[in-house]
Amino acid sequence: MTQKSVSNLRVKILNALSDPTRLELLEYLSSGERCVCEILPAFQRSQSTISKHLNILHEAGILERKADGKRTLYSIKDPLVFDLIGMVDAMALRQIIQLAEAGRILERSLTSRS
Repeated sequence: MTQKSVSNLRVKILNALSDPTRLELLEYLSSGERCVCEILPAFQRSQSTISKHLNILHEAGILERKADGKRTLYSIKDPLVFDLIGMVDAMALRQIIQLAEAGRILERSLTSRS
């Protein structure tokens, strides 16, 4: 596999994770395999929108999809995706903490001038 194809795969996975609805879908599916007929009522979005998001996650290799008669079932293909999301959460938390500290410093600076 070339470096370009590895980079393209990274981009495909990260793009698939870059939407709030898709992150919510992953969280919903973290408890196990679900039928689309169960997923749709849990989200206040159209069937076509949910199907589009599920397909993007499937195409990125994040979800597994299988047919069971007329039902389509989705599940997490690789639970490592939650480790990746956890790392992003840790990065976001660090940034929030840094912003809060900067706000406290600014507030102290402004109140000491008064």
